[in-house]
Amino acid sequence: MPVEQVETLIIGGGQAGLAMSAHLRKRGLSHLVVERDRIAERWRTCRWDSLVANGPSWHDRFPDLSFEGVDPYAFATKDRIVDYFEEFARRIEAPLRTGVTVTALTRDGDGYLAETTAGTIRARNVVAATGPFQTPIIPPIVPREAGVMQIHSADYRNPGQLPDGAVLVVGAGSSGVQIADELLRAGRKVYLAVGPHDRPPIRYRGRDFVWWLGVLGKWNMATPGPGTEHVTIAVSGAQGGRTVDFRELAARGVILTGRAERFADGRLQFAADLAENIAAGDASYLSMLEEADAYLAANGIDLPEEPMAHKIGPMPDCAVNPVLSLDLAAEGIGAIIWATGYALDFGWLKLPAFDAKGRPAHDRGVTEVPGLYFLGLAWLSRRASPFIWGVWHDAAYLAGHIADNRP
Repeated sequence: MPVEQVETLIIGGGQAGLAMSAHLRKRGLSHLVVERDRIAERWRTCRWDSLVANGPSWHDRFPDLSFEGVDPYAFATKDRIVDYFEEFARRIEAPLRTGVTVTALTRDGDGYLAETTAGTIRARNVVAATGPFQTPIIPPIVPREAGVMQIHSADYRNPGQLPDGAVLVVGAGSSGVQIADELLRAGRKVYLAVGPHDRPPIRYRGRDFVWWLGVLGKWNMATPGPGTEHVTIAVSGAQGGRTVDFRELAARGVILTGRAERFADGRLQFAADLAENIAAGDASYLSMLEEADAYLAANGIDLPEEPMAHKIGPMPDCAVNPVLSLDLAAEGIGAIIWATGYALDFGWLKLPAFDAKGRPAHDRGVTEVPGLYFLGLAWLSRRASPFIWGVWHDAAYLAGHIADNRP
């Protein structure tokens, strides 16, 4: 089979790959996008049925295309997001091939050889746009022989999929909180293990939290603070958009615990850090409100005040008297859902493009290997990088780099 020649090969047909394709097309640069499944496959098959975006549709989109038929201040469903990306691919006439998996990428002279399930492709440039959600992480805490169903949030669909009994959800980010809330509404007894997190208000003084992150410069943070690279963000677009409040969840019946730590003799042990984690989340929430108030005052902007937003209630009883150990069988726990994030998987990339810890080594997505780029990763250039609108700006930068370095 002859080797196909392309100028730039984009690996991944999700939001990063489509943004990259759009910017290369604007510059008249030829390219090919290959996707192992379908456009936006993670949104199709690695999300639960009721998932919605966590940002309003006026914001969580590409600048070149609005969500048609969706209220700008509403939160798009996962199916509507898939439709959006399919429509965007049609509009830009993306040169996209689906069902093509790259099994190995190696250097070949001044270019690259990509071995794929549909043959070999030679490219001068390669953009790895496979995104940050590659391999679901389930911590090796509870052994499989413990007799309880264990799944990652990527495999959760709805309450009916789970066996009877109580459910333990591990993880206090958007996924864990929304899944715990859905299970509670379905009549399940729910435990939620809460680790360190930030807790922004979904709206404040008439503006969405994404707007505040913009005007306060938080989207443009170039690097995370010490120890905050993987801090979970507790925010939810579900139920029309709600500020996550662990006190409210506890008042409605969710039993909160600290971080899950170890398992022995049928019992899961938790850290005694629940009150500390809730307090730190409260501090991040109040800090954002204070910054927002200061910004309005400094710029002479008059927006309705919300004094009650600053009121924080007492710690729930489950934080004052925390559950430190849980007998899974005695409590009737039939399932554990691990909302514990993802690991990167670049096993197919056979190139010296990683640091000593195995992480992609780059400067704003540009590697030291000529013609090789990363796109769509967390903190690629700033805090906004892995989000739909944020990846758009990173793709523009990489397209410019590719154009400037054409032979």
